[in-house]
Amino acid sequence: MNVVEQLIALKQAETVRLDSEKLANLYRQLGEAEAENVVCRAVEELAVRLTHCERLWRQAKLRDLRKSARSLIAISDQIGLVAMARVAGDVTECVDNEDSAAIAATLFRLIRIGEGSLTAVWDQRDLSL
Repeated sequence: MNVVEQLIALKQAETVRLDSEKLANLYRQLGEAEAENVVCRAVEELAVRLTHCERLWRQAKLRDLRKSARSLIAISDQIGLVAMARVAGDVTECVDNEDSAAIAATLFRLIRIGEGSLTAVWDQRDLSL
């Protein structure tokens, strides 16, 4: 019988890319109050859709997962979440390729990047106030 002497925990860390200039432009174009409203709604919607994507994957509803991941692209891009938009596109491509292992890996990468990205947006907003 083999005994495991040492366990190694792998920590997956993702680089979040926030286009702060895009966010700043949004504030300049709309004004602070309206931009705040847009950013808050976008962050809320992204959080809901990320959770929805995971639920759809667990239910094996890949067509709906593709649609939900695709919707993340435009919302992410609107507020400058570059990495999140790119990985959401990768999820849709994996669904199109019907690669179940790649779908799972890419979806959970999207969730990690999404969580970090939403935090980055809030931190960016706090710095600008």
